[in-house]
Amino acid sequence: MKNIIIGTAGHIDHGKTTLIKALTGRNTDRWEEEQRRGITIDLGFTYFDLKNGDRVGIIDVPGHEKFINNMVAGVVGMDLVMLVVAADEGIMPQTREHMDILGLLGIEKSILVINKCDLVDEEWLELVEEEIKEELEGTFLEDAPIVEVSAATGEGIPHLIDVIEQMTAKEVEPKEINTIPRLPIDRAFTLSGFGTIITGTLLTGSISKEDVLEMYPIGKECRIRSIQVHGQDVDRCYAGQRVAINLSNVKKKEIARGCVLAPPNSMKNTMLLDVKLNMLPSSMRVLTNHARLHFFTGTSEVLCRAVLLDKEDLGPGESGYVQLRLEEEVALRRGDKFVVRFYSPMETIGGGVVLEPNPERKKRFQQDVIEELKQKESGSSEDIIELHVKAHAETMVTLGELAKLTALSMEEVEADVRSLEAQGKVYVFQMKKDVYVWHAASENAMRETLCETLRSYHNSHPYRYGMKKAEVHMTYLKKVKANVFDLYMEMLVEKGVLRRHQEFLALPEFEIPKDERYQRLHDQMITVFEDAKFDFAKFSEIPFEEKERPMAEDIVMFLVDEGSVVKVAEDLYTRKHFMEEAREIVEGMLREREIITIAELRDALNTSRKSAKPIMEYMDSIKVTKRNGTESERVAYV
Repeated sequence: MKNIIIGTAGHIDHGKTTLIKALTGRNTDRWEEEQRRGITIDLGFTYFDLKNGDRVGIIDVPGHEKFINNMVAGVVGMDLVMLVVAADEGIMPQTREHMDILGLLGIEKSILVINKCDLVDEEWLELVEEEIKEELEGTFLEDAPIVEVSAATGEGIPHLIDVIEQMTAKEVEPKEINTIPRLPIDRAFTLSGFGTIITGTLLTGSISKEDVLEMYPIGKECRIRSIQVHGQDVDRCYAGQRVAINLSNVKKKEIARGCVLAPPNSMKNTMLLDVKLNMLPSSMRVLTNHARLHFFTGTSEVLCRAVLLDKEDLGPGESGYVQLRLEEEVALRRGDKFVVRFYSPMETIGGGVVLEPNPERKKRFQQDVIEELKQKESGSSEDIIELHVKAHAETMVTLGELAKLTALSMEEVEADVRSLEAQGKVYVFQMKKDVYVWHAASENAMRETLCETLRSYHNSHPYRYGMKKAEVHMTYLKKVKANVFDLYMEMLVEKGVLRRHQEFLALPEFEIPKDERYQRLHDQMITVFEDAKFDFAKFSEIPFEEKERPMAEDIVMFLVDEGSVVKVAEDLYTRKHFMEEAREIVEGMLREREIITIAELRDALNTSRKSAKPIMEYMDSIKVTKRNGTESERVAYV
């Protein structure tokens, strides 16, 4: 069984509500005022079943000009619209505006229903039908089937049902079931004993009892207590169904039309939207930069300013890229349709599609901005994800962040990222909790920067193993988390782009040159170490030439790492064989007695206390000795 949503549209008092009652046997006017005044103020909902078993939900959209915002809310999720025109009046101004709104919101499937045929003769009916056909020429309703009925007498109603069944049997597009659920709220109320109830058309995905979802943009999590579809309790509802949901943990006063129910952290509130805006050919207005507008999308109505990004202004029938700067937060998804109305007087002037629901603030007439928006307009979800990844060149971006920015399910994002990775367009870094994605162009630029940096570093510091990894991180990728940076460095080492020695990074071909200068400085310090033996000379006091001292410091660190020189303490170095000799002496002393002192070691090595103390502390560090409670006494470590 398919769930189909049909909406009605048309001028006030052309019989939409009566037509729905003829189709379903139910009155959609819920409020006393609606029934007393004979007009639909708010959205009315009911349903009927087709002979093939499909269930048709009908939304009775208001026809009065004052209630256009409710009319826009009602279009959300429609598969088919019935444009109702009274035979005794024909197309009226309100009908034309409804046609414009339906077209802007992407409604393509429609039936033109000429109602109240019992009030006119056949000749008049033919004239009205011709007039309607002329009016609809060039619109999305141009090829719509025309059905003549009288809702009051029931004439033509069976034929209308047959036409609905024929059109919905083959032409209704399948709903997006396998993505995040999104339910724009068009009504919220309280029932005694139940609490908060919301209603709306589930646009995508599915919702189950006990699910925990988030109410956007208020940012409040709530649990699904129960679900009804057309008055029947169900455990799960699906995209395309009209639903009523009983929520816990949220009060009616916190919810307004325009709120959206979706999974936690699956969407992101915004006050900026990048859009493609199409002006109605019938509009009498020219849209100028920074004009104030009424913005309608889903069930939201928000005031905004329109910043024209690629045009000086937009006249009737023209299109352009626009950044809408909203006065209240909304939560939308790329591809959502919208309508804009002039601020005052309130009249529909255009609409379009959201290209980027979470943009940065943009300047006008920037060619790179315009090219990016063109790509977003024509691209797939994979293309959009690639653009978002590219926009996070300095930080990388997680799969969770991509899902939130695009309002796609994690499964959809993962599939697109896998595809991009297979094409070599992105790199993926799998961590325990998150998966980070980086654009190949960003990585390639960083790779070139690192190689050039290391090349320069090797020239400036030829006797160092390379640049410290921490320094590379803080200089070039400081906005990337340390563990992700480490994974990237591992990748570069595996690919042979870099070589790593302990905490140093170098180009793979780099070797410390043992050239004439190296040999001269090496021999100078080794001579000092050999002459001093256990009477250590401070390294800082070795008389190197001032300009060569930094190189000597690099060479001694290289010798320490290589193992031929030992760092005994800060600024104290000696040959390795001297410390091996000292170790043998200390171990021999400990075999003879349980406790030895620094003074005894001094005498055994024939040196000063100033040198014996760091030697003893060095023995502590290599676990030959350990303190015996006093600073000067030592026992064997084991």
